[in-house]
Amino acid sequence: MGANKQLSKLTLQDGSTFLGYSFGSKKTVDGEVVFNTGMVGYPESLTDPSYRGQILVLTYPLIGNYGVPGNELEDNLLKYFESDKIQIQGLIITDYSFDYSHWNAKKSLSDWMKEYGIPGIYGVDTRDLTKKLRTKGTMLGKIVQGHEKITLKDPNKRNLASEVSIKQPITYEKGKKKILLVDCGAKNSIIRAFLRRNFTVIRVPWDFDFEQENVDGIVLSNGPGDPKKCKETIAHVQNILSKNIPILGICLGSQILALAAGANTYKLKFGHRSQNQPCIEAGTNRCYITPQNHGYAVDTDTLPQDWREWFYNGNDQTNEGIKHISKPFFGAQFHPEASPGPDDTEFIFDMFVRAMK
Repeated sequence: MGANKQLSKLTLQDGSTFLGYSFGSKKTVDGEVVFNTGMVGYPESLTDPSYRGQILVLTYPLIGNYGVPGNELEDNLLKYFESDKIQIQGLIITDYSFDYSHWNAKKSLSDWMKEYGIPGIYGVDTRDLTKKLRTKGTMLGKIVQGHEKITLKDPNKRNLASEVSIKQPITYEKGKKKILLVDCGAKNSIIRAFLRRNFTVIRVPWDFDFEQENVDGIVLSNGPGDPKKCKETIAHVQNILSKNIPILGICLGSQILALAAGANTYKLKFGHRSQNQPCIEAGTNRCYITPQNHGYAVDTDTLPQDWREWFYNGNDQTNEGIKHISKPFFGAQFHPEASPGPDDTEFIFDMFVRAMK
């Protein structure tokens, strides 16, 4: 099964090269090279729109062993994926399992990647690669087939949220109360979280003018890239802050909320992408284990007087959440909806629901 091996390589912007064997699509792509330390959940991770423009390195050594599930729908959403397609640019792993086994598997990881034109490399020393990224910081890179010229483009210079957002509003009917979800690259699990709580979800494009919408609450979704590129979203949120409509920002949405409030954001050296990031609730000793996927953070020193840090990261003390001191405005830098990862912080959805009553 793996007999006809074709060499492929990953070249980083510092000139270093990592050799391996090709699987998935036989394409040349470039992007921002990032790593994720999760042990499971590659179908969810690969379809997470927050990975747009990125070449993903998985540190867990064996990938592909449980295959890929089918395209079953639930509430008009793909049941086992976080969006309608693979979002990463490419995939780098140590060992690819050609023989997959799972009761719900419908195809192999490699075949799935071929469907969407996503290249992968296996046989790479991902420990060495991750240590380099962990020390020097996130770098641009390119998956190269053969002897092609190395030119690198920084995806963060584009408005990546506009690339992954829906183009027209979509309504997911459920209960009488309505959530407006600003889709900057929303994961399906965020929608599911509110449908389970009997809310109708109105999903709108990233630049949709929602200021006159009659809804019970507004959710600013996760998404890829630099939050400052979402200028239209920031402007709409700024205008809505004068009202008391509850707002919840998730990941990129938390950064957009902070920017709208007047704070600043900055790029992290290597970002947080894993299922086990410790987040401490400010003013307490309570620590939550959270799934994360972001490369930017809020500068808490720039928060206005009526805003407070809500959570901070137990590893590097960077911001993991913000909240207003008197109005129902909240932002979580991690993913309370999980998928993949622990759902320790799903209570944030319940807290947001209570704010809408």
